[in-house]
Amino acid sequence: MLGKSSALTATLAVASLTVMAACVVAVAEDRATDANAVTESAGESAATDPDRVRPLLGQVGLLPRPYDVPVCREPGTDEIIEVPDKGAPDDTRAIWVRRPPGPDSADRPVLYLLHGSTGTHRWLRDADVGPLLDEEMCRSGVEFVIAAPYGQEEMARDTEWGDSVDGSFKIETFVTDKAIEAVEGDNPRPRALRAIGGFSMGGYGAAALSLRHPDDYAQVVSWAGYFKVDDPSGTFGDNPDPHAPDQLLDGPRARDIRFMLIEGTEDETPLQEGVIGGEAERFAALLAERGIEHTTLFPPGGHTMDAWRPTFPDAVDFLVEGWRAPAGPEDA
Repeated sequence: MLGKSSALTATLAVASLTVMAACVVAVAEDRATDANAVTESAGESAATDPDRVRPLLGQVGLLPRPYDVPVCREPGTDEIIEVPDKGAPDDTRAIWVRRPPGPDSADRPVLYLLHGSTGTHRWLRDADVGPLLDEEMCRSGVEFVIAAPYGQEEMARDTEWGDSVDGSFKIETFVTDKAIEAVEGDNPRPRALRAIGGFSMGGYGAAALSLRHPDDYAQVVSWAGYFKVDDPSGTFGDNPDPHAPDQLLDGPRARDIRFMLIEGTEDETPLQEGVIGGEAERFAALLAERGIEHTTLFPPGGHTMDAWRPTFPDAVDFLVEGWRAPAGPEDA
């Protein structure tokens, strides 16, 4: 049986606990109110600004789930999209698209891939680029769409992924306009979630188009590309400099692009002047002079997919690093 002193002490303790509990509840309610206010404010901003297509998740970067995304259990699906385009065979230009399982959305990145001078979109598909990148999506925990447009023209000239000076084909316009619309549709991506890469002539094209359209692409992966104009068919006429990546690095948004340059140690593929070997190192030096973020990789081998395939994990890690980073308002 408690004495009077013990009973008084117990009563005071209970009263103190009651007051403390009430304070905790009040603080929790205040924090919940503040959190709701922040969420509502962000939601209203996104909803009332029609030009802002980035989901709220994109503001803090993508959240990878290694080995725990749908593509780990189900492969991506392939389709060939046919888009009307003057100058293409039959006036129709194709795009190979591979999508991870599940519905498309604006917060799923897209990697546009450009083939080489003798290749096609089907060459990339048939080289198992899709299944190999599926594996990297699973490993990294970030799924993305792959889209490879057809870059040839009906006269079989070397297009350099450009618009011809004579107006007979407009492949640059197709890639940076029609292809984006066809692939992304009702879910247009913010710049920060759109990357472009390519192989050989496509590696050149990826660098050139990103620098000519810096509002469209935030990252570039160039496999065995070159960074000066190599235009044997005269696509650009007498004024090629506006299409030379090494002449475009002082543009207003060039510093906002991340570059990965991959070149085989034995790549001696001839250009009109010089060879591809050494181009990555030369361009990397120009990027470094300007403080532009970049990385280089020199796998063993020459100018073949056998040299490039083993670099896919590094390339995907590079892209995921960019996609994970918080995006500024200029990337929306």
